[in-house]
Amino acid sequence: MAAVLIDGKAVSASVRAQLKEEVQALREEGITPGLAVIIVGDDDASHRYVRNKKKGCEELGIYSQVHMLPKETRMEELLSLISTLNTDPLIDGILVQLPLPKGLDEKRVIEAIDPGKDVDAFSEVNVGRIMIGNYTFLPCTPAGIIELLRHANVEIEGKECVVIGRSNIVGKPMAMLLMHANATVTICHSRTKNLSEVTRRADILVAAIGKPKFVTADMVKPGAVVIDVGMNRDENGRLCGDVDFEAVREKAGAITPVPGGVGPMTITTLLKNTVTAAKLHHASR
Repeated sequence: MAAVLIDGKAVSASVRAQLKEEVQALREEGITPGLAVIIVGDDDASHRYVRNKKKGCEELGIYSQVHMLPKETRMEELLSLISTLNTDPLIDGILVQLPLPKGLDEKRVIEAIDPGKDVDAFSEVNVGRIMIGNYTFLPCTPAGIIELLRHANVEIEGKECVVIGRSNIVGKPMAMLLMHANATVTICHSRTKNLSEVTRRADILVAAIGKPKFVTADMVKPGAVVIDVGMNRDENGRLCGDVDFEAVREKAGAITPVPGGVGPMTITTLLKNTVTAAKLHHASR
């Protein structure tokens, strides 16, 4: 029996409908949430993401700015723009689209963003808050995954969870959020020995390594929930995830497709963080 599909588009639409009502209520109080997105260079995938973010803002009534900078932009220019946005009262959230062109220091750029406007939750302050469980914003992809699991009525507490990938953007914060939900968590990576033995223990398996169809059916416990964060191209140039979807769906209990699974939730969580930031900024004024 094939796995239940966890439909990220449907969950995203549900969350956005609620957010739209929240934004409307804020606007009636004279508060318009504002998001500034900075993109440097001409990476096609990055520009596509930025267009989707702008479209999401328009859909919900969030004010948005998009700052497109040439790939030759110097570090000082980028930091100056961030400094201006940090003090702009119209802007509640600042996002710098990654990856940046070579020669620009991503760490310095992330740390230059006011933690109260860091709606990606990448700064050391916000990462530390997530670590101890006292957070304002959650990283967009991991938080989106938790929302997907919740909507799919997947119980996390007491479950054995395995995360493949240890990036600062997905793997590490994903493990923290699962632990906050009282799961037992293992993080696997390129140096993990006997990987398949570890992944077969997982009640919930999260694949976030950027390798097309890396997770095969023999790596999955029967009935497991499989979350595919990957966004790759297969040998035919078609979009695919980190999971061999067709094979694994016959063994898993539930699975996210690519596209249409985790992806829609990432941008929706960004919009949610922006609305949260606007509420906090208004409360402190």
